[in-house]
Amino acid sequence: MTIAVLGAGVMGGTLVAALVRSGHRPSDIIVADKSAERAAQVALPHGARHDSAEEAVAAAQTVVLAVKPQDMSALIDQIRDQMRPETLVVSIAAGISTAFLEARLAEGTSVVRVMPNTPALVDQGMSALSPGRHCTPEHLAQARALLEHVGRVIVLDEGHQDAVTAISGSGPAYIFYVVEAMIEAGVLLGLPRDTATELVVQTLYGAATMIRETGHHPTVLREQVSSPGGTSVAALRALEDHKVRAAFLTAMEAAAVRSRELSPRPE
Repeated sequence: MTIAVLGAGVMGGTLVAALVRSGHRPSDIIVADKSAERAAQVALPHGARHDSAEEAVAAAQTVVLAVKPQDMSALIDQIRDQMRPETLVVSIAAGISTAFLEARLAEGTSVVRVMPNTPALVDQGMSALSPGRHCTPEHLAQARALLEHVGRVIVLDEGHQDAVTAISGSGPAYIFYVVEAMIEAGVLLGLPRDTATELVVQTLYGAATMIRETGHHPTVLREQVSSPGGTSVAALRALEDHKVRAAFLTAMEAAAVRSRELSPRPE
């Protein structure tokens, strides 16, 4: 099966690398970008092909749209007439609905919308898939298999995609923000920066692993660390005094609202 990846940015390049690592024949992957030089830079190190968007789409059974949302309309106009009727279209462009794409592609085109996140760079991504009106079960399974190369995948109704954007799409930014703050606290308390970084990163990794592997609710795990009258309780009290939990809720609501605002509407 030939896969065309249109867009040679971070996510497009990540997907190309993951497909090759997982055993796809490099010659079955075609990269296209409005910058031919950028397409070559992504394709050639992996042995993949690079071509114009029109030629890539004409040769492919699956087309991955990995361009910026503001570039999507122009790209669809460019490739619509070259696309085969049975082609699966997978969009990983933020805020672009399946209805927006279906209104611009040939009637009956099978479309899947995906919200991935940047940990896909290390094969630990979280992707949420939403099938369009004409997506077949077979095409949905193909899209799922494609994204499983870069992490975990869930399928959910498209109406939840703004929430997904706020929680997992933007989520790494919140985690990095907290990690930055914890490292700065370590430096403030007298630790060398590299030592503080190692302590924080391993603590984050270990805590996330505990949640996944134990299956316990985070509240249970938090209470196991929080001895009565101890250091953790003192720290958590300070976080509550500063309304950190409420701030996180407000921040994620703001992200969801912004996601809706950025989503173009189908004509």
